[in-house]
Amino acid sequence: MTTPPLAIANPFAGIDHGVALWFHAHLTPTFVSVLRGITEFGSSEWIAIALSIAVLLFVFKRWWPSLVMMVVAVPGGMLLNEWVKILVHRHRPFVDGWFVDWSGYSFASGHTIGATLLYGQLALFIIPMIKNRRGRVLVYSAATFVIVLVGFSRIALGAHYFTDVLGGMFLGASWLTLCLLVSRPLRRAVVPPVIADVLPDATPALVPVPAQAEVAAGPASESLI
Repeated sequence: MTTPPLAIANPFAGIDHGVALWFHAHLTPTFVSVLRGITEFGSSEWIAIALSIAVLLFVFKRWWPSLVMMVVAVPGGMLLNEWVKILVHRHRPFVDGWFVDWSGYSFASGHTIGATLLYGQLALFIIPMIKNRRGRVLVYSAATFVIVLVGFSRIALGAHYFTDVLGGMFLGASWLTLCLLVSRPLRRAVVPPVIADVLPDATPALVPVPAQAEVAAGPASESLI
């Protein structure tokens, strides 16, 4: 047995195994079918499709900073997670069964971090465009709901432990935060198209102003009687 490059004691091992065993004992074909449908929203195939559509939209609109941010944040974060998997070297809860269709290591959850990166990044693009506070809360809640749902499906299917999903959410959110901080200078250097349309012309037309005649006023003297 090979020793993982990074060995970390898991204080939640009891919770991890308890939750995995409980779901494994209560899985049914119908439940598995529903979970597989949910988990597709974090699959690499679906993320590739959504990412391609976003890239084409940004290229068409010429939103270059958003394009760079999307390409670096989502695929970059998923590649980072693959490195973390190799580094931690954690095995999955279950590798045998009629419902098992995965391979590779367990920590952190690839589906969960992919969903966190994709839907989190989309929320970061959409929320600034919404002026209504209720609309912003709705977008944020919808993105969070999808991410949590994908993570739940990975736990229930036995593809990942509970802490694998938490790790995926944490790594995804941390990577998005880092990308957001690094991209701020780039976004400040480029004026967004929406703002550029409403800004006044840099060289406004000059309007002639009539000159006023100067009246030379001599010193007035008053005599007091």
